[in-house]
Amino acid sequence: MINRKPLLATSRLALAAVLGSAFVALPALAQTTPAQSGAAVDDDLHNRQSDAEGNIIVSASGLKELDVLAGTSVLEVRDIQRDMVTGQIGDLLTKLPGVSATSFAPGSSRPVLRGQQGERVRVLVDGVGTADVSNTSVDHATSIEPITVERIEVLRGPAVLLYGSQAIGGAVNVIDKRIPTRMPDEAFHIDAFGGIDSATNLRTGAASVDVGIGSNLVFHVDGSWRETDDFEIGGFQVAPALRADLLADAAEEAEEGELEEAAELREAAGQRGTVPNSAMESWTINAGLGLILGESTFGASLGWYDTTYGVPTRPGAGHHHHGEEEGEEEGGEEEGEELVTIGLKQFRADFKGDIYLGEGAIERLKLRVGYSDYTHTEFEGAEVGTVFDSTSIEARAELVQKASGMLRGSTGVQFSHRDFFAEGAEAYVPPNLTDQLAVFTLQEFGTGPIQIEAAARAEFTNVEAQTIGVERDYDTFSGALGLVYEGIEGVRVGINGSRVERAPSAEELFSNGPHIATQAFEIGDADLRTERAWGLEAYARGSIGAGTFALTAYRQWFDNYIFLEETGEEEDDLPVFQYLQQDADFWGFEAELSYPVIDTGSFRLLTDLRASYVEAELADDTAVPRIPPLSLLGALEAQTGAFDVRGEVQWFDKQNRVTTFESPTDSFTLVNALIAWRPLAENQNVTVQIAADNLFDVTGRRHASFTKDFVPLVGRNFRASVRLSF
Repeated sequence: MINRKPLLATSRLALAAVLGSAFVALPALAQTTPAQSGAAVDDDLHNRQSDAEGNIIVSASGLKELDVLAGTSVLEVRDIQRDMVTGQIGDLLTKLPGVSATSFAPGSSRPVLRGQQGERVRVLVDGVGTADVSNTSVDHATSIEPITVERIEVLRGPAVLLYGSQAIGGAVNVIDKRIPTRMPDEAFHIDAFGGIDSATNLRTGAASVDVGIGSNLVFHVDGSWRETDDFEIGGFQVAPALRADLLADAAEEAEEGELEEAAELREAAGQRGTVPNSAMESWTINAGLGLILGESTFGASLGWYDTTYGVPTRPGAGHHHHGEEEGEEEGGEEEGEELVTIGLKQFRADFKGDIYLGEGAIERLKLRVGYSDYTHTEFEGAEVGTVFDSTSIEARAELVQKASGMLRGSTGVQFSHRDFFAEGAEAYVPPNLTDQLAVFTLQEFGTGPIQIEAAARAEFTNVEAQTIGVERDYDTFSGALGLVYEGIEGVRVGINGSRVERAPSAEELFSNGPHIATQAFEIGDADLRTERAWGLEAYARGSIGAGTFALTAYRQWFDNYIFLEETGEEEDDLPVFQYLQQDADFWGFEAELSYPVIDTGSFRLLTDLRASYVEAELADDTAVPRIPPLSLLGALEAQTGAFDVRGEVQWFDKQNRVTTFESPTDSFTLVNALIAWRPLAENQNVTVQIAADNLFDVTGRRHASFTKDFVPLVGRNFRASVRLSF
């Protein structure tokens, strides 16, 4: 029996301390002004044009930029409606510079930022972790339904130190609607969304209601539902190299007289038009209550996320040559025939406080607590295979300084606790506990054209697997320093330097067993050392005339870089993947330009250009696995009061710089088109949209995907959706 009482007691003390600070601050609220309605720029209560601090976010053809050490890309409600293809946040963000996706399956896709994924990319809900296990393996879904969120912020570079040094690659911060922070202007406010498509037979809908109660309380409730079938593709399911291997195996089986096996292999090689076992369904419901007292807000929410999705099987998996032992062959065949599905459920409770402390040196106290009870089950056919259970809590408190003279900034503390347990024949990670305490600060100095920005974070991490008697402690420190020059009006030029340390995760340390969903035997290393990275980043962004631009170049030098690589060996008839450690270098650039070629006031024709590139190699001059290739996007968009018409081309280069057992990926081009109609004059918040993705039905594969050789991107897809807000 694992003794969890000391760590759970620590969790409760940390939670009590954060919540207690809210009540200590309550007397300061007595002098605040009455609650204000959420007035302003847009009738849509949940489509804000400013950040949480009230800073205006500059708009550039749907992409917003907010400076915090480096840039933060922001997608708002209209952008999400435009690019929503699957229910996973990874695929939604792939048109942004520097962003790719794991695209494991329609039910599971996580962001890849600057070539980094998994443990190096944090996915957050309003500043605290999603508390799912999507960071531990590519087959695990993120517990976020994008169509119910308010906006999504993508942080790259040193700014992520605010949210954890685990996010060396970056962070995705989802701002949801669960806890109201403003009073609606009307008696109640309703947002609704509905959509369908052709390639996945999507049926989806979502709605939210905000109701003002008296002059200070707001009640919120939202829900969503999504269902798809197996998705359609433009050609063969399997990549050419894998198809050739399957046909060669089929010929060998036929020569040995195994005609049935040969036919099955030929059928797998010839599968085209759809990806079997790729359907998914999900539903969510959330409720929250917000208390608005002048410039201060408090709130809490409860939420439920439920999804079931298929895990496509690698064609030929479980195949054995005739020369192997008969019993082993039959067992392999029987296992290979079982379809794997994942059922995921999460209960989540959240608290948020933003407390105005008056005109002193410390202006605000921000509090955030998230609790999660998460379970996901991997089914093999109708049988329960492995159950993953994770109970976690994360809390942060942040003191925001009053901007005065040359100094602005904030300082905070953060605590997280996770109790992870896996049960079943293929529980490849032993039960483990992870506790982390962190302190952080972000400061900005200067009032003229030159500004200095600095960030620092210290973390103390304990990872323990009591069943195998292993415990590890890591003390890490990360820091960043930036210099910004604004000599040209509207243009910021800057350079950032950083040194970041990351503690290995429990999965990287303790994995040891077969993982049926990824069809791999994963092996960790309990002796992994702290991962360290020096980083350098230079950027220029702003506006020139009527256009906006952003250009960033970066490089990171890693010591003890942790990566998962195929070894070429097999265990339990599965390929062995092992967590290894080696020095590595990453370098790349991101660029974007938006410029109105024509602007008459009532009509605009915009150009939109974006580019991303990252290269990474290990100290032995071999490639880091699963690094996205060069990608380019070009678009023209015509805008009038009632209509937007957009056409775009996305080009992805081939990736042939691969590891020993990694296959190369061919280049491909996607052509997309969209028409958005706002039928009600003077109201931008009713939008009907028709879109066509991948018009030429191209078979494309993301190199960052673990399943790219047998799970291509969706083929030609016609989408229709409507969004209402009133």
